Amino acid sequence: MAPHLEATEPDVERGASKMGSCGDGSGKSRVTVVGSGNWGSVAAKLIGSNTLKLDSFHDEVRMWVFEEKLPSGEKLSDAINRANENVKYLPGVKLGKNVVADPDLAHAVKDANMLVFVTPHQFMEGICRDLAGKIRKDAQAISLCKGMEVKKEGPRMISALISEKLGINCCVLMGANIANEIADGKFSEATVGYRDNKEIAEEWVRLFNTPCFMVSAVQDVEGVELCGTLKNVVAIAAGFVDGLEMGNNTKAAIMRIGLREMKAFSKLLFPSVKDSTFFESCGVADLITTCLGGRNRKVAEAYAKNGGKRSFDELESEMLGGQKLQGVMTAREVYEVLSHRGWLELFPLFRTVHEICVGQLQPPAIVEYSEHQPKFNIVAGTAHIISSM
Repeated sequence: MAPHLEATEPDVERGASKMGSCGDGSGKSRVTVVGSGNWGSVAAKLIGSNTLKLDSFHDEVRMWVFEEKLPSGEKLSDAINRANENVKYLPGVKLGKNVVADPDLAHAVKDANMLVFVTPHQFMEGICRDLAGKIRKDAQAISLCKGMEVKKEGPRMISALISEKLGINCCVLMGANIANEIADGKFSEATVGYRDNKEIAEEWVRLFNTPCFMVSAVQDVEGVELCGTLKNVVAIAAGFVDGLEMGNNTKAAIMRIGLREMKAFSKLLFPSVKDSTFFESCGVADLITTCLGGRNRKVAEAYAKNGGKRSFDELESEMLGGQKLQGVMTAREVYEVLSHRGWLELFPLFRTVHEICVGQLQPPAIVEYSEHQPKFNIVAGTAHIISSM
């Protein structure tokens, strides 16, 4: 048996104070969005529309931009501020005049007491390192990042990373949210996960909620975050099914099996995860929409169609216009956890997805594992695995 690694959790008391004001005497909160990709730009647009309407927030929303040069030679941040749209990652969508792009991370977060993190999760440790000592002590954070870190001491969720590195409380927001559809004003839902301070969670709900973007809160940070993380692995599997033209029955079966593995994996790592969380927008709804229309499904479909002859890195570069593919990386991270704990045979779908992604198996293997199917019995908040092998 491989060594047992404990899932790491942040100090839940640290930074769990009431939401503070910006400190300029106005009593109003200042918001900064850390990240400016497709979803980050949509988040800034949603938040910007609400800060104009809510008296408890300063109108201006700063959005930190990882600076790039466009083919025209113009800097991305300058182009965003000139056109009032993210011309690379969300073209054609006005962000609102009160959304200001800022390529200086320290300046972007200066005076902000509400920090919204929405970047590819592999960049978050470096971002937190750069922010250490540069943020307000009473700041609150929320993570829209999907993924986890796998260290020698065990897996760590991104919300826990933020809390530990910056010494602040961190909620999460996940849901059935394809960014471009939200930007177009199509109805959608999302879930805020919080640990122990409902008042702070309700403030995040107020900041994000619109008539077309309905947000609710649940007291289950790890459950909400793991749903948003693991569904990308299942979406890769769904993409393989689509690429091989296996049909809707097969795809539905893969989604159901995937949801079961999501639930069992989550509850094994964090016994406090609630069954009900999987029926929120962050759970089954996010799984469905990602398996039907997300970027992970799209690229996995292309991978399967060409028989795995072109790498995911190549397809990501060609198909996503600079956006990052999270599912392949998350599949590897999950595989590392399963391998360390001796659980590989107990999560056949997660295992198979990773082995296809790295070329150990061919895409048709996605439906060639049912004879190893385990049974999961969730009892009293703890996942007990009864193997049928």
